[in-house]
Amino acid sequence: MIDSGIETAARLLVVEGVNDKHVVRQIARRERGVGDFEIADVGGIEPLLSGLESRVNMPERIALGIVADADDDPNARWRSIRNRMPAHITLPERPARGGVIIAGQPRVGVWLMPNNADRGELEDFIRRMLPPNDSVWPLAEQYIRSILASDRQFASGKTLRAQLYAWLATRRDPRRMGEAIRTRDLAVDGDLCREFVEWLRKLFA
Repeated sequence: MIDSGIETAARLLVVEGVNDKHVVRQIARRERGVGDFEIADVGGIEPLLSGLESRVNMPERIALGIVADADDDPNARWRSIRNRMPAHITLPERPARGGVIIAGQPRVGVWLMPNNADRGELEDFIRRMLPPNDSVWPLAEQYIRSILASDRQFASGKTLRAQLYAWLATRRDPRRMGEAIRTRDLAVDGDLCREFVEWLRKLFA
C-alpha cells in the first residue's frame, strides 16, 4: 500500500515499479535543480492507469508526472494513458521524444521509457547510462546469450535486464540499478539522461 502522505503530495511522480523509483530518485539526487517531489511506486501499469484520474484531481496538486514503459508499442501505451486522463487534461495524440508536459492545474507530464518515442522499457534507458566503450558489457551480453534456452529462468523479453544485472555483478560493490547511479557506475551525463532530467526540471521545479 502506498503511503497516503506520498499520494497527497503537491508534486508527485507515479512510476510502475520499485526499480523505476530507485533509478529516478538517484538521478534526482545526482542532479541539481530538479525540484522537490515525491515518488509513488504503484506496482504495475494497471494500478498506474486506474489511479490516474484521482491523482490528477487530487486537491492542491501542483504537478503530476507519469513514468511508464513503452514496451512493444509506444503508441498503444500512450493511448492507454491518454484515455484515462480527466477531460480537462488533453495529451497530444502521440508521444514525442523528450517527454510531454501539459500546462494547467495541475501540470501533467508523461515520459514513456526509454525516450518517450521508441519501444522499450527502463532497462533500455539504463543501457544508455553505461560508460562509453565499456569493455565488460560485451562480455555480459555474450554470457547471457550463451545460456541455453532450457536453462534460462527469465522471460524471453527480459534478456536485456539479465545482461544488465550480469554487468552490475562485476562492479566493486554489486548493487541494483538505482544504487549503481549513486555509486557512479552508471553515468548521468549522457544525452538521454540529460533529456530526462530536463523533463523533471520543467515539470517539478
